[in-house]
Amino acid sequence: METTVKTAAKWVLDTTHSELTFKVKHMMITNVKGAFRNFSVEVDGDDLFKSPILVSMDASSISTNSEQRDAHLKSADFFDVENHKELTFKSTSLRQKNDMEYELKGLLSIKGLSREVLLHVEYGGSSVDPWGNEKAGFSIEGKINRKDWGLNWNAALETGGVLVSDEVKISGEVQFVKQS
Repeated sequence: METTVKTAAKWVLDTTHSELTFKVKHMMITNVKGAFRNFSVEVDGDDLFKSPILVSMDASSISTNSEQRDAHLKSADFFDVENHKELTFKSTSLRQKNDMEYELKGLLSIKGLSREVLLHVEYGGSSVDPWGNEKAGFSIEGKINRKDWGLNWNAALETGGVLVSDEVKISGEVQFVKQS
């Protein structure tokens, strides 16, 4: 008698179709955008809507298209990548608002400090690509105050205001592929 063990499908991040970005007001007049180039998303289960999610971002992969600014962001003034190699987000709950919109709560950890954040998630749907792979996509948006994680560096402007706003807008486009 032959027995077969059915393995649950697993959702894996499609890194070539995913990004994690942020933007911050500079001099209170424009936004500076950046991204974490190296990150992973682990789904602990086969249901994207019920499984815990862990996002890990390599702090040294921060990129804002300015080597000088990136070096400053990697310094102890901001992410202190020498002592804190990664940022993490661990989901704690996902609440459905309507057919395509959700609220995702979780703990964001930066420089050893963990704080709860609320992210707005839009489910883009799922589809099968031309090679037969089932994929699902999500858009994520949220706001945090960087000072809640000890990212306090700033400079006052002669005209009033500050060089870097406290509010950081975070966003992501993530696509998952189902694997058996």
